[in-house]
Amino acid sequence: MSKKIVLIEDNDEVRENIQEILELADYEVIAGENGKIGVDLVKKHSPDLVLCDIMMPELDGYGVLHMLSRNAETSKIPFIFLTAKSENEDFRKGMNMGADDYLTKPFDDVQLLNAVEKRLDRISRFAQDFDGSHEGLNNFVQEAGVQDLEALTQSSRIKKYNKKDNVYFEGDYPGFLYFVKSGKLKTSKMNEDGKDFVTGLYKEGDFLGYMALIKDHSYEEAAIALEPTELVLIPREEFIQLLNGSKEVSMKFIKMLAGSISEKQEELLNLAYDSVRKRVADALLKLADTYKEENGDNFTMSISRDDLAAIVGTATESVIRTLSEFKADGYISIKGSNITIIEESELRNFRF
Repeated sequence: MSKKIVLIEDNDEVRENIQEILELADYEVIAGENGKIGVDLVKKHSPDLVLCDIMMPELDGYGVLHMLSRNAETSKIPFIFLTAKSENEDFRKGMNMGADDYLTKPFDDVQLLNAVEKRLDRISRFAQDFDGSHEGLNNFVQEAGVQDLEALTQSSRIKKYNKKDNVYFEGDYPGFLYFVKSGKLKTSKMNEDGKDFVTGLYKEGDFLGYMALIKDHSYEEAAIALEPTELVLIPREEFIQLLNGSKEVSMKFIKMLAGSISEKQEELLNLAYDSVRKRVADALLKLADTYKEENGDNFTMSISRDDLAAIVGTATESVIRTLSEFKADGYISIKGSNITIIEESELRNFRF
């Protein structure tokens, strides 16, 4: 399917030439002769890319970008300015407002097509999920438009943690974005009674600590290794540079934040209304979904009863009793600290 581009240019000859070049390259082009018309076209057609002149009657290019940025449906669309002006302040103003690129007039067909193809290709690749390997983080960082991962992951920036080691404590001020190179971690928060509640589980390929960095606030929870773990430590300044320098990266982390908030809301509802048996079943499934590897039908986890109770949000004694009931029902088997899920479908269909 052809990519759709909205072209906003007040000069008839320039607009027709650009449209012809793009259509010969098999793009679908919707053209508008001023900023007001252009904004309406973008809202109506939801294009893959916007090409927009700066100096126009009715509404200039900065006004177009401002209006599109305020609309949730259009703010994510890549935006390239077309301008005959090349002063530094114009570039700075546009990039600060969220433009993705500039093309300075006059430009030839090759420059135009290269700019369009590069931006669309970047968006397409960045929309994909990155795998959790070291190479996956490298791809993520490279697509983000910052320096190569090798500069970010020198020996001083990869740190090893033993089981039960704290990565950071509740109340600490964040200095790094953490990427899990290997191992498993949890985040937990202590209530007024001194009881821990597990707020998140992390594995290879996950980022953690980004919420405090984005909020520029101290950690509201602690992070602890559940097993020997290696973390890539990306300095706070470089993460902020990454966010400020790339709209795609910002949207990626916004989506991660939104997903985290939705998950926490669901957990709070479950904590309020579900029985202990249902919450223990959900906790076992959450552990399986987070840490399960493709190595068999049954999932085995090694987890302390205190940690499991912190995930469930109940007393350790209640978790131990419920696990014994699940074992008697044939849903799980228990050997020491290891729990093996035998009847996953029964746990998923658990209603009470």
